[in-house]
Amino acid sequence: MEVILAKSAGFCFGVKRAVDTVYEEIEKGGIIYTFGPIIHNKEVVNDFLEKGVKEINSLEELDSLPKGTVIIRSHGVAKNIYEGIEERGFSIIDTTCPFVKRIHNTVNTESEAGKTIVIIGNDGHPEVEGIKGWCANKAYVVGTKEDALALKGVIKGNVCVVSQTTFNINKFKELVEVLKNICYDVTVSVVNTICNATSERQNEAAQLAEKADVMIVIGDSQSSNSRKLYEISKMHCERTYFIQTLKELHLELPANANLVGITAGASTPKNIIEEVQKYVRTYF
Repeated sequence: MEVILAKSAGFCFGVKRAVDTVYEEIEKGGIIYTFGPIIHNKEVVNDFLEKGVKEINSLEELDSLPKGTVIIRSHGVAKNIYEGIEERGFSIIDTTCPFVKRIHNTVNTESEAGKTIVIIGNDGHPEVEGIKGWCANKAYVVGTKEDALALKGVIKGNVCVVSQTTFNINKFKELVEVLKNICYDVTVSVVNTICNATSERQNEAAQLAEKADVMIVIGDSQSSNSRKLYEISKMHCERTYFIQTLKELHLELPANANLVGITAGASTPKNIIEEVQKYVRTYF
């Protein structure tokens, strides 16, 4: 039986940069906070906690804490968060993914120019909440066709559409078409802000799942890009497992299984991927 690991499985550039930054600051010593979990992976976050890094989730928490360094999560935060941290006398290290930062700059510029911002993504996700916080006016979040149709007659003036970096590329295109149809009387500018790493990862998952007898997707349940990989893999391979670590893998292979495919979300550490891969190759 063959076991194939997707080429792009595991940490993307932005996540690796954020995680490495936290470990570097731990080595330097001092008081360290992260604003929200630095990435969506419990294993990594718990390791930081064990090393003395404290996670905060609101500006108010800082009011009762000793001064130190606040590391901004890879998903980014709203503009007022930066201002609030500085006003309270804390240092800031920004590990916002550069691709997310690009979206912040885009919506800030376009909204100040008077355009209505529509964010295609999952409402409530930290990245989306951060993006909304850089808009000079009200931003609308669209995650489904129903969300898009609900904006008919609501949006006034020209529109700028952006996307959560980890959104499904095909679903993004579908929702853009719906938005263009309901906003036929205004100009709709579309900025595809899905990062290349996400698109490549999703394409690899689809291609691997099409020929695999079993697919294993490794990622945190809170990770948007990992859930997208599971959804895509499941579309092409009915026997798709979604796990966070090897402990959750209860693998059952059909007698005629020839190929097991493995992929992993952008916030999944290399050691977890290797552990799963080694286990499957050794025991199956």
